[in-house]
Amino acid sequence: VMRLMESGGNSVQTGGSLTLSCTASRYMDSTNYWTWFRQAPAKDREGVAGIRTGVSNTYYADSVKGRFTISRDYAQSTLYLQMNDLKPEDTAMYYCAATVARQGLQVLSAEGYTYWGQGTQVTVSS
Repeated sequence: VMRLMESGGNSVQTGGSLTLSCTASRYMDSTNYWTWFRQAPAKDREGVAGIRTGVSNTYYADSVKGRFTISRDYAQSTLYLQMNDLKPEDTAMYYCAATVARQGLQVLSAEGYTYWGQGTQVTVSS
């Protein structure tokens, strides 16, 4: 069983930056898609940014394009999310998730992801 652990969440002001990390308990290439999700109170979990290992294709939600960057460090089995120009609407619990490729997988949809971390809280104040 692979375990994921997020870190880096914090409270920042509007316009600030944060970098989230997600460390896997085993080698990253054992799965194909790694994605950051977030969930605000009373809202559905939404995909923020995803990356496909091997080819390094990246996927972003429209709401974060140009502000967030997803990357990974294979040697450290770590996934990152660099978040710039943060806004109050970015406030949420952020989760990393991973899964193998499968037919019909929608990268930014929570359905179909096998491995999940416990989350790290990001709070952006105006």
